Amino acid sequence: MIKTFLLSICLVFSSVIFAQTEAENQKTTLFNYVSFLASNDLKGRETGTPGEEAAANFIAAKFKEIGLKPLGEEGTYFQTFSFKPKPHPHASEKEMENVEPEFGKNVIAFLDNGAEYTIVLGAHFDHLGEGNHQEGSLYAGDEPMIHNGADDNASGTAVIMMLAEELKSRKDLTNNNYLFIAFSGEEKGLFGSSYFSKNSTISLDQVNYMINLDMVGRYREEKGLAINGTGTSPIWDDRIKKVNKQDITIVSDPSGIGPSDHTSFYLKDIPVLHFFTGQHEDYHKPSDDIDKVNFEGMIMVSNFIKDLIASLNWEGKLEFNETKQENSTKAPKFSVTLGVMPDYMYSGEGMKIDGIIDDRPGQKAGLKSGDIVTKLGDVEVMDMQSYMKALGSFSKGDLAPIEVLRDGKKQKLEVQF
Repeated sequence: MIKTFLLSICLVFSSVIFAQTEAENQKTTLFNYVSFLASNDLKGRETGTPGEEAAANFIAAKFKEIGLKPLGEEGTYFQTFSFKPKPHPHASEKEMENVEPEFGKNVIAFLDNGAEYTIVLGAHFDHLGEGNHQEGSLYAGDEPMIHNGADDNASGTAVIMMLAEELKSRKDLTNNNYLFIAFSGEEKGLFGSSYFSKNSTISLDQVNYMINLDMVGRYREEKGLAINGTGTSPIWDDRIKKVNKQDITIVSDPSGIGPSDHTSFYLKDIPVLHFFTGQHEDYHKPSDDIDKVNFEGMIMVSNFIKDLIASLNWEGKLEFNETKQENSTKAPKFSVTLGVMPDYMYSGEGMKIDGIIDDRPGQKAGLKSGDIVTKLGDVEVMDMQSYMKALGSFSKGDLAPIEVLRDGKKQKLEVQF
């Protein structure tokens, strides 16, 4: 009896030590990947630059080291696409006619299990370079500064690289093949994923579903985990609930359309999920750096995805659902902005502010992070759509009353656009 008891104790301690060792190994792996991708040496990984090429070569070398088959062009891991960079954010079609094309690279690797169908795991590895007032950067300084994009999206890229290594060793998850794609050109308009969807290196009929990881490096327990695209297959909601054994707060959105690479696959009638841990004040700024990355949160996301894949291992090809596209109707046009970052993890009424951009109308009006905009001008703000509708009624120079909830109390302010 005593021997049995002691053996049980030893097994428990062994399991705990193994789990701790595995978590530490995962953290070290992710740290090393993000350290390289988000280093100043790569100068922000802007598509078409030497920094992007260095990142692509690094990812390809890791895929080769893991033992994955190259599935780019001509026996390589690379798929090259062309694009025309805008000389400035508001360049006209006429101006663009004289712009010489540049080139970006997707990095594509295949884990062949001899299965009928293939799961795509993707993330974009490009970012905004040195900002320099290019479209997308929220940096307001005059001097160029490197945008390292540790969360956006070195985090997602690091997770798919780690998943590639772990799935290679999982002999129990071989009912699907796995295609790992690191996309470039996402920041410029989903260029890389759009190109792949039209020039895929495997038949898209063989693709079972696509999981996209974009900005998974800032998990906060109080905000939870966003999973978008849950309406693109009837199985998603039920299976996500079953996999969520840690009772993580899940903020889901059924739409298959969103500002990231899963959209390119949804538009080809492929079930998709987009994992996202939320926006923050460092979004698209030079301050999005490795010291603010939550590696334990990245491990949680990675393990969640592995559990989800495992739960679907025997399901065969998933059924695709077309979702109601909130963005399919023409979006309201507006020429002004508050200069705030919405909290896309917020599911209540109104538009919750997650960050304030310096020297913009919102900051000058006294808005604060955490405020919930409930009225702008004469428009009651119930959600993002009504917020954008409200913005569309103003022009530069206009004064507008704005109502917010701050710590549960109504505040009335005035903003000048």
